[in-house]
Amino acid sequence: MKKTVELFLMATTFLFICACASEPEPGTIEHITAVTGEINDTRLSSANDTPGDWITYGKNYNEDRYSPLNSINASNIDSLGLAWSINLGTKRGIEATPIVVDGIMYVTGPWSVVYAIDARTGKLIWTYDPEVPKGYGEKACCDVVNRGVAVYKGFIFVGTLDGRLVAINAATGEKSWEVLTVNQDKAYTITGAPRVIKGKVIIGNGGAEYGVRGYVTAYDALSGDEAWRFYTVPGNPADGFESKAMEDAAKTWTGEWWKFGGGGTAWDAIAYDPELNTVYIGVGNGSPWNRDIRSPEGGDNLYLSSIIALNPDDGSLKWHYQTTPGDTWDYTATQQIILTDLEINGEIRKVLMQAPKNGFFYVIDRVNGDFISAEPYVYVNWAKGIDKETGRPIEAPNSRYPNMNTEIAPSASGGHNWQPMAYSPVTGLVYIPAREFGMFYGQPAEFNYNDDGRSWNIGSEFNAANNIQEDTLARQFYGKLIAWDPINQKEVWNAKQPSPWNAGVLVTDDFVFQGTAEGDLVAFDAQSGAEVWSYPLGTGIIAPPITYEVDGIQYITIPVGWGGVLGLWMKFTEQINPGSIYTFALGKNEPLPDFPKAEVKQLVQIDYDASKKQLLIGEKRYLRYCSQCHGGGGYPQGGGNIPDLRYSTAATFKIMTQIVGEGLFLEKGMPNFGDRLSEEEILNIKYYLLAEADKARAAQ
Repeated sequence: MKKTVELFLMATTFLFICACASEPEPGTIEHITAVTGEINDTRLSSANDTPGDWITYGKNYNEDRYSPLNSINASNIDSLGLAWSINLGTKRGIEATPIVVDGIMYVTGPWSVVYAIDARTGKLIWTYDPEVPKGYGEKACCDVVNRGVAVYKGFIFVGTLDGRLVAINAATGEKSWEVLTVNQDKAYTITGAPRVIKGKVIIGNGGAEYGVRGYVTAYDALSGDEAWRFYTVPGNPADGFESKAMEDAAKTWTGEWWKFGGGGTAWDAIAYDPELNTVYIGVGNGSPWNRDIRSPEGGDNLYLSSIIALNPDDGSLKWHYQTTPGDTWDYTATQQIILTDLEINGEIRKVLMQAPKNGFFYVIDRVNGDFISAEPYVYVNWAKGIDKETGRPIEAPNSRYPNMNTEIAPSASGGHNWQPMAYSPVTGLVYIPAREFGMFYGQPAEFNYNDDGRSWNIGSEFNAANNIQEDTLARQFYGKLIAWDPINQKEVWNAKQPSPWNAGVLVTDDFVFQGTAEGDLVAFDAQSGAEVWSYPLGTGIIAPPITYEVDGIQYITIPVGWGGVLGLWMKFTEQINPGSIYTFALGKNEPLPDFPKAEVKQLVQIDYDASKKQLLIGEKRYLRYCSQCHGGGGYPQGGGNIPDLRYSTAATFKIMTQIVGEGLFLEKGMPNFGDRLSEEEILNIKYYLLAEADKARAAQ
């Protein structure tokens, strides 16, 4: 008997040693190669079966951002504390959703840089910099941000700002292959996260404001070979049409739209139904915004502001639904698409849900694109409602501002923008990071198309002779987290927030987690909306949180720091803390890093002598070339990661000609406008900024 026991123990010990030898140490090349190599089509299609990981942008192909992990719950939320943090060393903030595979986190930052991090400890494993030329940042309408990566069979895929798709070895951080997806002579950019569907990497692009033609492309994930491309708007009919879909779409356009590019960039929303073998893409706004310019005789302008359903095998169109026919307000339908099944009128329907910019929450049959319902989730005055028979909006009089400057809600920023919403199958509610925010639209005094791939083409200088149509209800300016009932199409609760630019959300059984513009990570009760926990992080947050589990511990991770022009809404905080990742777990209480205190800046004050004409020219040039980054022209100035120039030092003003006209700060991402602005025009911009600083000082 003793001999038998000894033999058993020896065998058990041998098996234990062998087992240990076969399991590589977490975070090693062998470990990362093994766990990321297991991310294949089956794993992606069944992502909900492995809730401890977060393996695709929206948590799963449904893009619902719901996690069933419940170690962090209503009974212990008070003990949630900081487990670790890492500063990624960037002065700009982060908009990305991290991906986590067995404790390995992948996240992107500004300039499309990719970081691999040990999600157990916060230790940086590797960094991949695609080395986007800093001058290319001028082509980005909304800063040099990136929203995330995709993982598949040992590769990490990222779309770069300058239009490349790069495959990176997940274990080493070394580039495996790359392909150029755009014409870099145009203002194409990529800021969205790719998705991998049936062995293909699907990626769209941005740039409609600058005059490009939108499309989505699928590439073989292992080789980078192009599999198919679907254009979202038609090109010049004289060149022929790429598909029957483009031939049909061209019938809904007039004039010579192709000279303006047409727009329709697909820069964000992608969802997939494996059972129906259908990929759903959200399509953006027209180029230029104003339909009277790009399609002067009217028309729906397909497939702008639409949801398109494609066959992922060949990219062919199955159906489309247009949320805003003939869009003239920048009401993109690129906002997140969520797939689920709902019981509607006693029948289980396969639906998709979207809260696009135009202010209506849509429930659409995802099998055939049939309209089911839509109701406003924020204040809307451009349309009276959605026709229940046709699914088309019932436009309000003068909403297209034919001969007047009209105050319209929502604004071009939308009732909901790119910040992801979430859907809980437990509560049956959709949680929308929404905003109440209107703006004036008007016909331009003149419109000159600039085919330079760098200049805005929205015709934003209103004709002063136009009449003014006001709506004081459109002047609201705040954010709110909405819990929305998609079956009954009504708000259940909302948590009002002072800033309109708060972060995307994550939902668990008990909570909705969201970061705020004021710098707090907050947990709201998913049923009631009551705030039950918060943690001050000292800087504005715009990225969505995620949750995952490693070694039996549930974590909540949130990237922080403002990215994009949204930073223009960020108030000065006590700490300078952009570009960081914070991770929380139960029973942890790590101290916040000691970041440097924010510098208290003063409005610049320099004597100058400028005529009204010079100030007017300076204002026009500033609004044309500078405002989209530095604020102004209807957007609040100051406090963001891109400086408010009214607070620049006298020394900076002294070298402004070199900065603006000679590219002195090009490596910092400041474009060189020397080929477009003369020294006299730059001087007039300086005068305008000094005058604006004087106005702000007088108002204090």
